[in-house]
Amino acid sequence: MTENGLGQVMGLLRRHPDVEAANLQAWDATDSLLLDAASDLLTPDSTVAVIGDNYGALTLGLLAGGAGPVPAGVKVHQDLITGERALRNNAAALGVAAGFTQLPLGAELLAGADLVLLQLPKTLAELEEISDAVARHAPDGAVLLAGGRVKHMSLGMNAVLGKYFATVQPQLARQKSRLLIASGLKRAEGTPPYPVTEHNAELDLAICAHGAVFAGTRLDIGTRFLLTFLPEIPAAARAVDLGCGTGILATMYARRHPGTEVLATDRSAAAVASAAATARANGLAASITAVQDDAMSTLPAASVDLIVLNPPFHLGSSVHAGAGLKLFEAAGRVLAPGGQLWTVFNSHLRYLPALERLVGPTTVRGRNTKFTVAASVRRAAI
Repeated sequence: MTENGLGQVMGLLRRHPDVEAANLQAWDATDSLLLDAASDLLTPDSTVAVIGDNYGALTLGLLAGGAGPVPAGVKVHQDLITGERALRNNAAALGVAAGFTQLPLGAELLAGADLVLLQLPKTLAELEEISDAVARHAPDGAVLLAGGRVKHMSLGMNAVLGKYFATVQPQLARQKSRLLIASGLKRAEGTPPYPVTEHNAELDLAICAHGAVFAGTRLDIGTRFLLTFLPEIPAAARAVDLGCGTGILATMYARRHPGTEVLATDRSAAAVASAAATARANGLAASITAVQDDAMSTLPAASVDLIVLNPPFHLGSSVHAGAGLKLFEAAGRVLAPGGQLWTVFNSHLRYLPALERLVGPTTVRGRNTKFTVAASVRRAAI
């Protein structure tokens, strides 16, 4: 592995099982910038914690010697299960049988880590939860190298890091990426800041959210529109909130149909933890099971009667319809004949032909200036 140049390693990386397309790649210039900066700090005795490694470029670059000495240990946290699986797939393709451990964000990940490499997250909330974890669990003297694309960075990121580190040093940009070097840990005390809980008066619902979850404790407008159709969505023996986020759809459905076994599933670990917390906060933990999965890959075919879905239309920072199409295809596999998929989507995406093809006969149940709600019935097997 060490004889491969860093460029060769990057060129072999794939996104699978995440959506792959010509305009989507498995690494970016920030990965290279982080590895270059790490080379000045690494020794063969170093333990490195890698956070937000999208498809394994940082982890495998470290193990390839792309940042100088190969560290003694590499521990990795990726919020998305697709990223975890892509890292394992890429490691196998490169012949890396060992050398890294995948862990949740927390003490085990950060204990003994003298260097932390971070692909900066999209939200300040997620950055705060990560920074708090580093300040609680990393050893004295640990250095955080945080990198991102310049267009997605803000001065707010410096401010968040400044709450947890004595020194935050912005570096010069290179290839439209920039690093922030944070050192001098300020030990975090008291209760961790996440998850947060807020009561939504409109729904009379307590909503819990970890930092990385979409929309935080807010009720996003697509989910709000789909909920107006809740009285029309049929009762089912087993229902799935696919791409559950904070679990609002799962919890509202379980409240209306207390006899239903509801599964809240998402590829994000933060979303699944948030959905479980939302269920508990509303007294519905016995009705709702939260599971991290990629497009219901662990569910048997024809095993559920109802799926509710507010699909994403972004893959990372790219607008891409592939995420929704992947979930429609999964719904067509997992729904029993006659089962229904109720979905809300931005009307401009024109998903109706795909729903007809991948699930079954589809009717528009409502439309406003921005969103369409459609119900698809799984056709019987021929």
